[in-house]
Amino acid sequence: MIKVVVYDDNAARRESLTALLQLTNDMECIAAFADCSNVLADMQNYMPDVVLMDIEMPNVNGIEGVRIIKATYPQIKIIMQTAFEDSDKIFAALQYGAEGYILKKASIHSITQSIDEVYKGGAFMTPSVALRVTQFFNQSEKNIIPDYKLTPKETEVLEFLSNGLSYKMVADKMNISYYTVSTHVKNIYRKLQVHSIGEALSLAIKNKMV
Repeated sequence: MIKVVVYDDNAARRESLTALLQLTNDMECIAAFADCSNVLADMQNYMPDVVLMDIEMPNVNGIEGVRIIKATYPQIKIIMQTAFEDSDKIFAALQYGAEGYILKKASIHSITQSIDEVYKGGAFMTPSVALRVTQFFNQSEKNIIPDYKLTPKETEVLEFLSNGLSYKMVADKMNISYYTVSTHVKNIYRKLQVHSIGEALSLAIKNKMV
């Protein structure tokens, strides 16, 4: 059972997400909050597997919430939710280690798919969000690209992930197993010296590796 905690300042949406998760096999919403004012205590009390994190909230917002959670509990997976494709906020969330970024208008299937994907160690970005991330870095000043010694296969995996593909979709595209994709990602983490797929994608796109 995947344990999920929801953060959203909209009471109706909190209730909707809670109901959705309760009706989904292998998932349950164990708590829901209006902002991140007590986010560290929330994590200590509930220890979720995945957090669905709204960005725009009063008091303590979602970006700060990600930073606080990841500093103490890096194993907790975080999916950002927003109504707008804001490049700066997408980048900030990825820098702090978020594993997913999904629009609030996404379908029910996309929401549950994103939770399942990040829980299994993958990343999830809707294609439109992935495009915004790429555009953001394409507009940045050109940097000297460090040599991280990624193999062609590892680079290919990273490129597919940066385009918003799930591990399963990458496996199908490359005609390899899900396990092999996971192994490539572990090697990418080691070579890039990162601890989440969000950090890996942020570094790769910033350095024009994908």
